[in-house]
Amino acid sequence: MKNTSTWWIKIPLIFFLIFGLTEFFVDSGELPAFIKYPMVQVFLVFILFLLIVIAIITRAIENVMFQTLSKEGQERYIAAKNKSFQWEWGQKTYQKMLGSKPIEKEGEIILDHNYDGIRELDNNLPPWWVYLFYASIVFGVVYLLRFHVFNDYTQDQEYEQEVAAAQLEIEEYKKTAKGLVDANTVELLTDASDISAGKSIFESNCVACHMTDGGGGIGPNLTDKNWILGGGIKNVFHTISEGGRDGKGMIAWKQNLKPAEIAQVASYVLSFQGTTPANPKAPEGDVWADPNAPEQTIPATETNTEQEIDSTSVSMN
Repeated sequence: MKNTSTWWIKIPLIFFLIFGLTEFFVDSGELPAFIKYPMVQVFLVFILFLLIVIAIITRAIENVMFQTLSKEGQERYIAAKNKSFQWEWGQKTYQKMLGSKPIEKEGEIILDHNYDGIRELDNNLPPWWVYLFYASIVFGVVYLLRFHVFNDYTQDQEYEQEVAAAQLEIEEYKKTAKGLVDANTVELLTDASDISAGKSIFESNCVACHMTDGGGGIGPNLTDKNWILGGGIKNVFHTISEGGRDGKGMIAWKQNLKPAEIAQVASYVLSFQGTTPANPKAPEGDVWADPNAPEQTIPATETNTEQEIDSTSVSMN
C-alpha cells in the first residue's frame, strides 16, 4: 500500500510545539529550560519517543486494516489517499475578496479599446482594497475629531510620556542588573561569592595602600568608624569609582574595574568594619553615621517623687 501520510512532518511539528510550550510555562530565567533543568530533557526525549511509537503503531494498524479490504476497497482507499486536499471555502472566499471574473467570463467585461491587439477589461476594484479605503476614511475622521477638534494629547506630550516610561523601565532594569549599577542604585552585597570576588580584587589592587587586613598604610584605616569621604556602600562605591581627594587621594578605578566589580570590592571593604588589624593607622576624617539608620530611642529614667518618711518618731515627755 502506498502510504502518503506525512508523519515525518507531523512529528517534528508536534515536538517543537510541545518544546515551545515547555519553554513558555517553565520559568528558567535567562537559560533555556532544557539546559537549566535536566528533567526537562528527559521529558522532551520521552515525548519524542512517544510520538515516534504512536506513528509506528498507527501505520501498522493502517496496514493491517488495508489488508482486510477487498481489492476494490483497496483501490478506492488508495484513490482517496492520493486525492489532494481542497479547501473549497477558502478558495471561494479568496475569489470573492479578489473580485475578478474567471477567464471564461471575461468577454462580459471586455471594453472596445484595442491597442495593437491588447484589450482592456472593466474589472471592479478588489473588495479588500475598497474595504481598506473605507477604513482609512473612518480612521481619518476619528483622528481629526480626536486631535484637532477635542484637542487630545500632542506629539510632544506623547514623546515625553514614552521617554518617562522608558526611563522607569531602565531604572527597574538597573535594580536587577549588576553590570549597570551606579552610586545611586548600589546595594550592599552579602553573598559569599560577591565577597570572595571583592576580596580578590582588593588583594590585587588595594593592599599596597590599605594593608591586607585593612589597617591602613599610605591609605586610611578601613576598620574604624572614621571616613574621609563618607562611609556606607554608596559613598565607598563613589570613592572607589571616582577616586579620592584631588592630589593626595587614590586614583579613580572606574577605568579599570566594572561597576559590578566596584560594588563587590566596596562590599568587601565594609566587611572590615569592627575588625582589629595588626597595626592600625590612626583614625582620619570624621565619624560617619548612616543617615538612613533607624533612630535609637533612649528610655526615659523614672524619677522617684515619693518622699521617704522616717517611721521613727521622737516623743517628748
